Amino acid sequence: MNRHSLICRFDATDRGRVEPADPNSQQTVVHFVSGERRFDYGLGSLLDKVAFLGLQPPESAFDLALLAALVFCADTRVSRESEAQDGWTREIDLYLPVADLELWATQREPIEDMLRFLTGDQWRLFFRARPSGYRAIVPEVPERQLPRFTCASLFSGGLDSYIGVIDLLAQEEIPLLVSHHMEGTTKSHQDMCLANLTTAYGDEAFEALQNYVCFKSDIVRGVEEDPNQRARSFLFFGLGALASSGLEDTTLYVPENGLIALNVPLDPLRLGALSTRTTHPHFMARYNKLLAALGIGVTLKNPYRHRTKGQMAAECRNAELLRRTAAHTMSCSSPTKGRWQGHAPGHCGYCVPCLIRRASLVAAFGVDPTPYHLQNLAAAVLDCSKAEGQHIRSFQLALARLHANPNLARTAIHSPGPLTDFRNEWPDFARVYADAMEEVGTLLRGVVTRPL
Repeated sequence: MNRHSLICRFDATDRGRVEPADPNSQQTVVHFVSGERRFDYGLGSLLDKVAFLGLQPPESAFDLALLAALVFCADTRVSRESEAQDGWTREIDLYLPVADLELWATQREPIEDMLRFLTGDQWRLFFRARPSGYRAIVPEVPERQLPRFTCASLFSGGLDSYIGVIDLLAQEEIPLLVSHHMEGTTKSHQDMCLANLTTAYGDEAFEALQNYVCFKSDIVRGVEEDPNQRARSFLFFGLGALASSGLEDTTLYVPENGLIALNVPLDPLRLGALSTRTTHPHFMARYNKLLAALGIGVTLKNPYRHRTKGQMAAECRNAELLRRTAAHTMSCSSPTKGRWQGHAPGHCGYCVPCLIRRASLVAAFGVDPTPYHLQNLAAAVLDCSKAEGQHIRSFQLALARLHANPNLARTAIHSPGPLTDFRNEWPDFARVYADAMEEVGTLLRGVVTRPL
């Protein structure tokens, strides 16, 4: 096991004293500013886009996005396998310059708790004042324009976010869309979906801000990458907050079906390693408290937390558009993994997100036009000791337990994390969990899995 300290520096003039709390930790300095005082890793580009729209976010929103980028760097570039004593829980210290040191000091422990809940790691945060010359980073907008946007929404290029935007546009909202991508496959699907929306609703119906945030694979010396990306929503929310906070007191929609938002583990062994909490209600509630404490006038909202993915698709306010173009969205957890079998990037068809996607489109439209690497799940017996059958078998076992004890849904929804902020919604969460599992169960009828 090796504790890691990631130290954010701006440019070469940033020589502020940083004394790592653990001098024996592996220290990695991440410079965020290149020539011409421009911020790298997508932050400078996002600031330029926001300023072009006539929006001026508060400095605290930039600090939050900077923190989110540093968290994402640590999460994706520090391997759990080699750096965690138990193969999962890493120990990571982050050092960050901020505009208001006193304000951020009050939020240190809440943020550490949020990150522990989100990723399962042990995080410690240390703040210092920004270096001289960087007291103000957000570009001033000489004549702030009255924003034409009525709301903002995260847009990943996945099916849920696509439905979310269609529903907003169909209600004549004018959303500011905020996207993130690390590789070309994700961006290409975002581009296709945005082109569909432009064709259907026009050039002025929305504005899309696509952001590339990625760190070199060797930025942490001698350590492999980590593929899990447990902190991706912390980054996504941070980018969304920076972009939309210039609108002032706005809603930032996070479209996610209830099954994935809760992400009840399919079996006890999946709780830590295989169940993410990226849009769990508890995490989103904590993030909203953080936004309020930092004076960022943005509120996260998931309007689909009580809907299955199939219900989202069936109730889409432009079902014809969705039915015709749903295949352009990307849901697969790892769309490039098929390259080892000679497949082009695309949907594998058997990971958890693919299975939920398949079930939803069949439930909504009776047919799924998406091409999958494993197109026919029932064509042959699937080996549950391998990836192609592992997740399907887990769904089958979870469904068997649920059928044997229908009341299990009432308790299962609490296993991924606390829902104490949403006591009046417990029946809704239990219902969406049970209904969504049945959607997948319908898809899996006739599918046989066993060790081969």
